[in-house]
Amino acid sequence: MRLLFVHQNFPGQYRHLAARYAAQRGNQVVAIGEKANLSRQPAIPGVTRLGYDLPAKQPLQRAKAVAAVAAALRRSGFRPDVVFAHIGWGEAVFLKDVFPEAKLLLYGEFFYRASGSDVGFDPEFAPRPDTPLRLRLRNAPLLMALDAADWVMAPTQWQRRQLPAAYQASTSVIHDGIDTDSVFPIQDSFQEEIVTYVARNLEPYRGFHVFMRAIPEIQKRRPRARIVIVGGDEVSYSPRLPPGQSYRARLTQELGDRVDWSRVEFRGKIPYRDYLALLRRSSAHVYLTYPFVLSWSLLEAMSAGCLVVASRTPPVEEVIRDGENGLLVDFFSTEQIAERIHLALTNKHSHLRRAARQAVVNGYDLKSKCLPAQLRLVETLQRERSDARPAADVEHLAGDEARVPVGEEQHRTRDVVGLA
Repeated sequence: MRLLFVHQNFPGQYRHLAARYAAQRGNQVVAIGEKANLSRQPAIPGVTRLGYDLPAKQPLQRAKAVAAVAAALRRSGFRPDVVFAHIGWGEAVFLKDVFPEAKLLLYGEFFYRASGSDVGFDPEFAPRPDTPLRLRLRNAPLLMALDAADWVMAPTQWQRRQLPAAYQASTSVIHDGIDTDSVFPIQDSFQEEIVTYVARNLEPYRGFHVFMRAIPEIQKRRPRARIVIVGGDEVSYSPRLPPGQSYRARLTQELGDRVDWSRVEFRGKIPYRDYLALLRRSSAHVYLTYPFVLSWSLLEAMSAGCLVVASRTPPVEEVIRDGENGLLVDFFSTEQIAERIHLALTNKHSHLRRAARQAVVNGYDLKSKCLPAQLRLVETLQRERSDARPAADVEHLAGDEARVPVGEEQHRTRDVVGLA
């Protein structure tokens, strides 16, 4: 088969799927991504990567840049059977026009809504009066991509329900998958009390502000506990701060001497192996999130046998059942978070740890569940009749991007934790 993956930060959610196809004899696998991001990502053997420049981060400008690279790829003779593309950022808008004979399978990570999900959830960060208008504009390229797509894949049922009703029927719920063979627990007496918190970046969308404000009460109840926090100081999803400021600095200043900072460790972004080692030593792992995209880190923590204290928010409730495979708390209740951490450190709850791992093995295992389901979906799409309409002429759509040479490779870099 000939397969094309499009993701501004490739491989992103396609790491395992692209690697599987590239390892199979007879497949030709190509990926398109933003040059600046590709240079920071490790290469996947057998995958040819093509980069595009992005002078302005507007969705349609990105769509044009991607289409120009795709058109150059088509002129080189490459005709993909299936094109995989993330719904966000505008990359997928013109792909069906360049490759009408290919099946376009979107990764439907998130569709924005003015109410009922992340927007308006946290009163501390109230939406602006024009937010509904801004969200409609943000959704416009997503709707264009959905209209062109043959099928959509969403990682959770809740994320599928965020899509417009007209597209939910053509959406399969298949998670990216957790490699439970690599992410596994170790035997540990947990004599040292380690409370862990992990996010790509330390920001309100992942409840960082609430967790920080719970630390004084956690330390009051557990004077021996050590709190280890992993994540960067950038902003992925939350309201932007003025240049030079971070939510970590703001919360540190706000809490002042109410926290014993000698027992709080900020590790920043760390290598993946160090991240896994930390999860395996965790006595209690805290995961808080707005109603938003489910982080890989939650499922990896469960797979590693962590005792998870998590917010009672969707899609967390798809994964964790309170008192059965983890402990759920009100997102905004610092008192409840501290109380549940105290309970976790007091009782250990070995049965919850075992049940947490089993839930991931049963429902989200990469090799036995998720990857086979993804492969079956692709096979089904490939068997369907292709569109016979001619390809659009986009040679001059984005200037020099149309002359990107096939086979351009980027430099390999060291892998670090990058969690949703």
